[in-house]
Amino acid sequence: MLSTTERGAAISPAPPARPRLLLQPDHSGATLLDGGWWPRSADPAAELPGLILALDGRHGRITRVMLGTAGWDASRPRRLRVDGPAGSRVVRLGWFVTMPDGLLTAISASGQRTDVVTIPPHASEHDARAAMAQAAQAGNREHAPAILAVLRAAASPLSAAGPGSS
Repeated sequence: MLSTTERGAAISPAPPARPRLLLQPDHSGATLLDGGWWPRSADPAAELPGLILALDGRHGRITRVMLGTAGWDASRPRRLRVDGPAGSRVVRLGWFVTMPDGLLTAISASGQRTDVVTIPPHASEHDARAAMAQAAQAGNREHAPAILAVLRAAASPLSAAGPGSS
């Protein structure tokens, strides 16, 4: 259940779970994505706090997150309270219909950005881990929608049956 404060920030009802996240180990290569994230549900109040805390270690304290509306439940809070080791803070969330499918961009207080592909919660473990590994691979040149298209094709009953099957 989602609750709100007097300022309208969403509050997660439980401590954040450790996110299923795979990031490039270094920042040296020119890539389109920094890694992949596989949330357990489509509830942003439950899923985003753990991700935000994990991403804090990459470029510093995350202050804003931008994401597409597709694939998330309708709550779409504009602010999210994140309780971490350094105390509580409110992170601004921006929801965009025009954002590429599966892309999530986190912006740190210093202006650094981290781009991750968001794997659908219902994806199989094998497919999700393969997609996260591709997104986190040094030199990856695939956009988030292309990585998700491969996931969808793998989950399709026609692709599972193979060519020539009926």
